[in-house]
Amino acid sequence: MSESASDADRVPYLAALTDWLACACAGANERAAAAVRASGDDLLAEVAFVATAGHVLDFDDTFTEGVAHVSAACAPAALVLAAHLGLSLGAALDAYAEGFEAMAALAAASHPALYERGWHPTAVCGPLGAAVAAARLLELTAAQRKNAIAISLLRAGGTRGAFGSDGKAIQVGLAAAAGVQGALLARAGASVDPRAVHGALGFEGVLGARWPQASGTPAPVGSTRAIDRNWIKLYASCLGTHSPIEAAAQAREEGFRDGGVQLEVRVHPIARQAANVQLASDGLSAKFSIQYCVAHTLAHGRPRVRDFAVIDVVTREASRLVRVTVDESLPQFGAILSAGGKELASVPSPPGSPDRPVPPSRLSAKVAELAGDRLQAALADLGALAAAALTAAGLRRA
Repeated sequence: MSESASDADRVPYLAALTDWLACACAGANERAAAAVRASGDDLLAEVAFVATAGHVLDFDDTFTEGVAHVSAACAPAALVLAAHLGLSLGAALDAYAEGFEAMAALAAASHPALYERGWHPTAVCGPLGAAVAAARLLELTAAQRKNAIAISLLRAGGTRGAFGSDGKAIQVGLAAAAGVQGALLARAGASVDPRAVHGALGFEGVLGARWPQASGTPAPVGSTRAIDRNWIKLYASCLGTHSPIEAAAQAREEGFRDGGVQLEVRVHPIARQAANVQLASDGLSAKFSIQYCVAHTLAHGRPRVRDFAVIDVVTREASRLVRVTVDESLPQFGAILSAGGKELASVPSPPGSPDRPVPPSRLSAKVAELAGDRLQAALADLGALAAAALTAAGLRRA
């Protein structure tokens, strides 16, 4: 975000940051987050904990052009480091915005290559976004900033094989910490040759990523910003399940009940790659099962956060009758639900997508569901200390 950005320009970034912070507030006591918190108490461990907490519910916003949870890495890096430096929430917000645009550009340029190779784009691109956010807060020079990015990407990694387990959120936490550490090392004088990023033996060649020309530049104001194409999630599950959930909800609202019949859900291959769990084994893996989410929605309605706390054995058995097929002609995150060859519902994109944006009232309801009224006062004044927002969310050690 540019130095001259107005309060109006900040609005979508503040909305996404608020959404992410509410997710972190609700996710702080989840197993993966608790384990990271217990692993250490220094700055980098705090960044990793807060980042893990924000992603563990899989309820945080998503930039689908790169299939990446951009806030998941950039927001904790900016907020925790700003708190450590005694800076304001506004300073953290502007650093987050700059990191958001840089990470989104890298993720979009590298899609679908990263995904198809089995990488987790959020974890792979997260170090860069976190490094850019940290570089702004640390006021690094242009040369130091380049080194910060290069150093952070030495630790880029994370695979889709971790989906449905604690590993998914933990690898995002480690990515955020890697970005902050890269910026700190660059400030201390460390440097890395550009070939570590570019070329056959660098970040691009080894991981299959593609470097965007504008990566790392301040976010332009207007419709070209990635934040204006960001998705706010309304279900605490993989984005690949959202249109199937909506299709099942529409069918249920029109009176359909499965009654033991064979169902078919058609989705785009990218959605299937993301939500690839065939038969859920626990609540966490259920978030990545289209079959389970459809069976749950048909029986009980749209799932809420608590519905993924544990596996429902009846729903799990019903999910065996849901068959998922892929159709490249569908929108990347669209879905069609059929029974006995008859189409029940078609959803081009779920609510929360850029063409179906979440109204402020719905976002407020989501935040209240996750965090109660704990965040309202803490986020009302951008001039207040960033530490106050972390404290209000229960993310700082006593």
